[in-house]
Amino acid sequence: MTMTDVARRAGVSRTTASLVLSGRGREMRISRDVERRVLEAADALRYRPDIVSVALRTGTTRTIGFVSDTVATSRLAGDMIKGALEAARERGVMLFIGETEGEPDLEEGLLQAMHDRRVDGVIFASMFTRTLVVPSVLSGGPAVLLNALPAQASPPLPSVIPDEIGAGREAARVLLGAGHRDGIHLIGAGPGVRDVPPGAVAGAERLAGIREIFARESVKIASGRMCPDWQPEYGYEATRDLLSCDRPRALICLNDRLALGAYQALDAAGLTVPDDVSVISFDDHPIATWIRPKLTTVALPHHELGRTAVDALFSEIDRHRQGLPPENRQIRVPMPTRLRESVAPAAG
Repeated sequence: MTMTDVARRAGVSRTTASLVLSGRGREMRISRDVERRVLEAADALRYRPDIVSVALRTGTTRTIGFVSDTVATSRLAGDMIKGALEAARERGVMLFIGETEGEPDLEEGLLQAMHDRRVDGVIFASMFTRTLVVPSVLSGGPAVLLNALPAQASPPLPSVIPDEIGAGREAARVLLGAGHRDGIHLIGAGPGVRDVPPGAVAGAERLAGIREIFARESVKIASGRMCPDWQPEYGYEATRDLLSCDRPRALICLNDRLALGAYQALDAAGLTVPDDVSVISFDDHPIATWIRPKLTTVALPHHELGRTAVDALFSEIDRHRQGLPPENRQIRVPMPTRLRESVAPAAG
């Protein structure tokens, strides 16, 4: 069914039908009766606008792209897509999703395909917070980085990232609030600012936040164990090594998988959480509620990251239409603390 069919059924001109269906009826002083007849005719004929024609006329396709490395297939980060889908639906736009598995050729092809389909903008997302070289194809239109920062040589783009520095501050405050000032050790990084695995943006920022709060309160970090990978086996080994030479009062694990390994090492040494050793961590991975006692952790706000990325992209789309360059800014999304059972008051 065409616009002409709708106009004929409603008994109006094609121009009048077009103005009503484009939402400009009131603006052009079209009567409510005529507007009602046009809408009823469109509904009866099941009229759908020609998207290609609308795009050519308005310069917008009401579609945006979401290209990631492994976000779509990740159970942990999949909520980023859910948040983006929600925000896109509320704006009445369609979200096209593509995944690259980290393959450069596939990445370039997907991004080019998004532009070939004339999406209004692209969200370029990463599973883990990292610094990346912005693909050149993204310079052709509005774009936003999600969970990533542009490398120095890359063109400037807005970045939506979790507030990892704030998360480190919160973890330190939780222990201080429980009275812990001595015997605090780090598992996964530290104690120095450079003691982080290569490329670990989240680790460096979490460590910076932890150190900032403890320095402000004149609390000394007893030690740090840097781990090459943040998996349970490394958390276990680092905690076992610590226990061979010291008795911790509290552990800050740089993620929940490390904390799982730390739990196992403490249990093997006959120590209980939190009676003997308090433990706090980051991410809010599902294992944080599976292990006992349940783990206190600072959560990655995946859902809110996705929603915020869509909002930031539409700001970029507006700038692009005004002929303005991309806005080089970081949008940090707060990371909420999940207080559970693994932190107890410090012994007197």
